[in-house]
Amino acid sequence: MIAFVRRFLGAALLASGGFAADQFTPPTSPPNIVFVLADDLGIGDVSCYNSKSAWPTPHLDALARGGMRFTDAHSASSLCTPARYALLTGRYAWRGRLKQDVLQGYDPPLIEAGRHTVATLLREHGYATAAFGKWHLGLDWARTGPALENVDFAQPFANGPLRYGFDRFFGISASLDMPPYVWLANDRATAVPTGTVADSPVPKLWRAGPIGPDFKMEDVQPRLIDQSIAFFAERAATRDAKPFFLYLPLAAPHTPILPTREFEGKTHTTSYGDFVTQVDADVGRLLAALEKHGLANNTLIIFSSDNGFAPAADVPAHAKFNHDPSAGYRGYKSDLFEGGHRIPFIARWPAVIKAGTTTCALVEQLDLFATCAEILGAQLPATAAEDSVSFLPLLRGEKPPSSARVTLVAHSKEGRFSIRDGRWKLLLWPGSGGWSSPTPSPGQWLKVERTDLATLPPFQLYDLIADPAEKINLAAAQPEIVQRLGRRLRADIERGRSTPGAPQPVVLDSSWAQVSWFASFPR
Repeated sequence: MIAFVRRFLGAALLASGGFAADQFTPPTSPPNIVFVLADDLGIGDVSCYNSKSAWPTPHLDALARGGMRFTDAHSASSLCTPARYALLTGRYAWRGRLKQDVLQGYDPPLIEAGRHTVATLLREHGYATAAFGKWHLGLDWARTGPALENVDFAQPFANGPLRYGFDRFFGISASLDMPPYVWLANDRATAVPTGTVADSPVPKLWRAGPIGPDFKMEDVQPRLIDQSIAFFAERAATRDAKPFFLYLPLAAPHTPILPTREFEGKTHTTSYGDFVTQVDADVGRLLAALEKHGLANNTLIIFSSDNGFAPAADVPAHAKFNHDPSAGYRGYKSDLFEGGHRIPFIARWPAVIKAGTTTCALVEQLDLFATCAEILGAQLPATAAEDSVSFLPLLRGEKPPSSARVTLVAHSKEGRFSIRDGRWKLLLWPGSGGWSSPTPSPGQWLKVERTDLATLPPFQLYDLIADPAEKINLAAAQPEIVQRLGRRLRADIERGRSTPGAPQPVVLDSSWAQVSWFASFPR
């Protein structure tokens, strides 16, 4: 249980926040904010979430001891791109053009022109903003022909991170297993590709494509951490007194699984385990840098993952070490089941968060937007953060207000939906929605039989308190709950938002085969 200890931040609150501003002492300064997003890290891969983990994660465990650990936190999707869109915009990605799957490295931007992001909000309120890492939200490359791969790497690209609120960017266009393999600095590649790489099998697993002369895949994780530490030093030395926002979307432990020599064999388990311990050590480096530069006390640092464990990292290999990367939850990356989107979420803010606290309150990563707005006392327009709910009261150690999150929507690789309301979770699909069984299209990394979903009940209802592993489908036994949740999800889709406020435009185009379930839930 969360310890309800009064901690005062003191910011003017949103009118919808349910608290009077005079309840809190004014802050001396707004906090720095660092959001570290691991890539494909399962909740069971972090030892403070899984006592049976095959490897320890001492630095993440220390982060949790120094702050707050969330046990019911979720990404908005069980895949990379839509989860990142939601995190930055406070809006579910399926409300836009991406109804299923992910972008590739050559794809155009997913975030709509003019849409607010967390970075634009913070920059408008005086923050210095930076993003170092895996973008995976599309870019407008300079083209030399009609195919997406026809790119002029000598020319700057448009509509990248700088367009969406970041003062600077250094990183890669998409996942580290997706071409093109070039470093990007602000709005251009640092070098024109001069070579190509061929497809690589598991566990390295990357796709064939062009590679720059200054690009080595093994260097990506270390270099992103080095950039971040240098940024901390720069901000500490800068006299402009601006707070900063660092968005650090790592490319690890996603494939290709490439631990550096220092970590090879460190866990005596798998190369993936070694890579996870490298990520953990890198978090330790970040925390040490914040301490060194006197930034730790008033910095809100959040560590999370974009979705669950990826089966490409070899489920059978981990089973040999009795390691469950989903920590007892069903499924993996791509799925509607909890293992697809229930993720580690740890927050530390020494000036505000009581150390060593744990909360079982329901949160979603896209809630970062509304939380930052409440910290700043900023009123959001109706066209921004339509699905974001502030978790600032939780960080303060207060009892969740009436405006706290009680429902959330998850979305899968196939574009299928689930909705959560308290203990109940409804899947609007007979299968996993991804690679796990039951599915008609299993991923190549999961040796599961293809399922004829027509032989299964059309919906799945689970009581996550009594059945957190989602084994007993209660849809037939609880038809009134199925109807209540199904109608709520339909309403949230048709209103263009799931939070209070003016309805927003909705385009239910022909690509939305999944909304065929609407007929089962009349208005």
